[in-house]
Amino acid sequence: MACMFSVARMRISFLPALLLLLVALLLPGRSRAQGQRPVVQFTGIVASGDSLLGVPGAAIFVPKAGRGTTTNEYGYFSLPVLTGDSIIIRSLGYRNQYVIIPEAYPRQSYSVIVQLKEDATILPEVRIFPYATERAFKEAFLAMKVPSEKDRTPADKLNEQVMRRMFNNLPVTSMGNYRQTLQNQQYDQQRRMGFGATPATNNPLLNPFSWLQLIKQVKDGEFKKKEGVDY
Repeated sequence: MACMFSVARMRISFLPALLLLLVALLLPGRSRAQGQRPVVQFTGIVASGDSLLGVPGAAIFVPKAGRGTTTNEYGYFSLPVLTGDSIIIRSLGYRNQYVIIPEAYPRQSYSVIVQLKEDATILPEVRIFPYATERAFKEAFLAMKVPSEKDRTPADKLNEQVMRRMFNNLPVTSMGNYRQTLQNQQYDQQRRMGFGATPATNNPLLNPFSWLQLIKQVKDGEFKKKEGVDY
């Protein structure tokens, strides 16, 4: 009888723990609300609006979290975010795009295709002078000796040494940097699409058009030795 009472007492003490475990399993939404926001894997492709080609190096940034990532050479990215986050997608030469993850998003992944629109805004040029104050700049400007233009001929003004010194010392303007960046992006897109120059296309032995031209020249007899011509 004592053994039966002890078994019954163990069963009664085990029931509250079992009930608490069942409640925790049946109410996942309530436990999630008490903790942090769920994590969502944010993935997608950033493309240009006109050609739908991937934009490499585009920044995907979460301002509240202070973190982000960049797209690869094909415009693809992947970044873990939280539900309710506001995400900024930006790239040089394009307008900023914004994506908001819904707060009640039920899935663990969120995929998008972002089409960036070109932005023709050009930043003004900024020049930095090696002077600490405006007074020091005025003193250096007044003490500067300007060479006489009468004693110099046009050939002296545009000789090789002067042009080389100007090329090495003059800074690149903001417009030059902007054009170089656009040219590099266009070159990368053409190379991925198969239109840009690669080591394979620059090698004449791997170019089928060069072989066709060589065969035509052999058939036409352009390589035959002609009389009176010293090779």
